[in-house]
Amino acid sequence: MLLASLLFASMGVCVKIASAFFSSAELVFWRGVIGVLFMGAFARARGVSLRTAVPGMHLWRATVGVVALSAWFYAIAHLPLPTAMTLNYMSSVWIAAFLVGGSLLLPKDGKAGKSLAQGPLVLTVLAGFAGVVLMLQPTIDKNQGFAGLIGLLSGMCAAFAYMQVMALARSGEPDSRTVFYFAVGTVLAGAVGMAFTGLSTWNWQHALWLIPVGVLASLGQLCMTRAYSRGATLVVANLQYAGIIFSALYSLLFFGDSIPLVGWLGMALIVASGIGATVLRARAAPDAPAEEH
Repeated sequence: MLLASLLFASMGVCVKIASAFFSSAELVFWRGVIGVLFMGAFARARGVSLRTAVPGMHLWRATVGVVALSAWFYAIAHLPLPTAMTLNYMSSVWIAAFLVGGSLLLPKDGKAGKSLAQGPLVLTVLAGFAGVVLMLQPTIDKNQGFAGLIGLLSGMCAAFAYMQVMALARSGEPDSRTVFYFAVGTVLAGAVGMAFTGLSTWNWQHALWLIPVGVLASLGQLCMTRAYSRGATLVVANLQYAGIIFSALYSLLFFGDSIPLVGWLGMALIVASGIGATVLRARAAPDAPAEEH
C-alpha cells in the first residue's frame, strides 16, 4: 500500500502538469487506454488469461470505482482542494465502519467479537484521518453543501470499490485481471465525458505526459489491489493515508508549496498511526498471514 500511495502521488504530479493541456474526461480516457494496453501486456507476460467467470463482479467494481473518481473530480471542481481530498480519503474510515458495523449487525461465527477486538486498529485509522485533517485543514461554505455530499459519495464509493477488490480476490481473480477490467471501465467513462466536453488540441509533446499517467495509475492500482487482496484490511486502509504525505512532499519539492507546522504535525500523526496499526496487527497474529477482511 505504501508503494501504491507513492505511485498514485507520482501520477498526481503528472496529472497536474497534463491538466494544463487536457480536460479531466480526456485524462480519465487516456489513463484507461494506456492502462488497458499496459495491463493486457502485463497479464500476457505472466500467462494470466483475461477471461473471467465473474463479469458481474468486475462490472460492479468498475462502476463504483468510476463513480468514485467522477464524484471526486466534481468535488475538486466545486470545493477547496483540501476539502475534496479529505472527503475522498474518508474511504478508509468508511471501510472501518462497514467492517465493524456489518459484523455487529450480522454476526456470524463469532466475527462480531473479532471485529470488536479490532477496536485499537479502528482507532489507528481514525488517528490517521485526524492527521489528514491537520495536514489539509478542510473548510466548507454554507453554499457548498451539495458539493460536500458529492465529496462524501466519492469516499464511500471508493470504500465499496476496495471491498469489491477483496471480494474478487476471494473468488480467485488475479490482481492483473481486476486492474485490467477497471481500466476498461475508465475508458468507457472517459469516452462518455469527452462526448460532452469535446477534445483538446492535440500536441505530441503534451501527449507524452499521458504515458506516465496511465502507467503509474496501472502500477498503483496493481499494488493497491494486491494490498487489499492479501493484507489486513484496516492496516492497509491506514497506510493509504501515506499518499497525502507523498503528495505534500512532491508539492514542497516541485511546486514551491510550503507545509505549515500543523501540517508537519499531521504528517507525524499519519506516520505514527501507520506504524501503530502495523505493530498491533503483528502482535495480534505474529505467525499468521495478514489476510483479515
